[in-house]
Amino acid sequence: MLAELEAKRHDDVRWGEGRTFGLVFDGGDEVRDVAERAARAFLHENALSTAAFPSLGAIQSELCAWTADLLHGPEGTAGFVTSGGTESILCAVEAARERARAERGVNEPEIVLATSAHAAFHKGAHLFGLRTRVVDVTGDWTPDLDAMADAISHRTALVVASAPQYPQGVVDPVTEIAAMAAKAGASCHVDACMGGFVLPFAALEQPQAWSAPPWDLAVEGVTSISADLHKLGYAPKGVSVLLHRSRALRRHQTFDFDGWLGGRYVTPNLQGTRSGLPMAAAWAVVRFLGVDGYRRLVRTALEAADRIRAGVRATDGLMVLGDPRHHLLSITADVVADRPLDPYAVGDAMASRGWHHDRQRPPDNLHLTVSAGNAPIVDEWLADLADAVDEVRSTGDHCSEPESGAYSTLE
Repeated sequence: MLAELEAKRHDDVRWGEGRTFGLVFDGGDEVRDVAERAARAFLHENALSTAAFPSLGAIQSELCAWTADLLHGPEGTAGFVTSGGTESILCAVEAARERARAERGVNEPEIVLATSAHAAFHKGAHLFGLRTRVVDVTGDWTPDLDAMADAISHRTALVVASAPQYPQGVVDPVTEIAAMAAKAGASCHVDACMGGFVLPFAALEQPQAWSAPPWDLAVEGVTSISADLHKLGYAPKGVSVLLHRSRALRRHQTFDFDGWLGGRYVTPNLQGTRSGLPMAAAWAVVRFLGVDGYRRLVRTALEAADRIRAGVRATDGLMVLGDPRHHLLSITADVVADRPLDPYAVGDAMASRGWHHDRQRPPDNLHLTVSAGNAPIVDEWLADLADAVDEVRSTGDHCSEPESGAYSTLE
């Protein structure tokens, strides 16, 4: 049976060799060992009842407290552990809807967000009955603030900011966005699922090169924030932290029902039964790494990302979208080159060499989330990129009509 399971993995991407830029984030052998030992210890525990498993209640509280301290949460900041970034975002959308209904009587709630915001916000709007008001991004891939101000109204329940946004890896102007939300009495959620365990340590390592404008709970008007431990927190799937500025705001997230024959049913997020395994593994990884460990891993990841960006920018026919400073980047056709390269053709050539890159559009581009696990193979990746570019050029597979600029539609 175990041999059969192992055989099923034959065609899976070799993430342990650093050959995928995303999906799995590897903190190294010691981090993996710590996580696996903790996972075995809590393989069967169920966080549906922290009365039965007070260990999981303590683990959740300590993860939230540690994250709140990292993200400059004021006294009273409260949150829950979720299964990942999508669940954190869905819970933030639902909580904003309930707050708008309870405090302002909003019965036709809306979300204001940019085209760069994560698709999970649209999923939340679909599931929980909110209308989306989508605004364009500007040439630097951050939200058009004038358009966002025009879109906010008395029906706005939630305004979204990203730190950084996923597609191009740039940090939104959170201070301005949060101020607009506060003026309308709306919630402001910062999606820091990708950046929550990177940006704080990046600013400590190289403030001039890697710092970002204010983006976390230190910003007035930010009412909630999400940060994924199973991304650049280097914990195994699936665990994220969703924080609210106060316990009063957190209450809008909790479902409390006593209208059936089974007694009071209270759940803090979308799941009922919740595995204790990822929570315990995340707790162990956080305790094992500490601030020094995270600083080391963040430096390793960002130095690798800087080298990759430099290599792409030195490649005729390709360019990096925008000016990302951290671990996310997207590679597209250089619109001013004599022969812009088709990024998808380059992606095919890289895939034939064993590399996995996500694909995005518009415009057509290859997406990379660089983590510490990718650092050892950067030289190999750059060499294969050069070979892939030569291969694409030899076949004449280049872009005759490259797309450029910012886009207002989601596909």
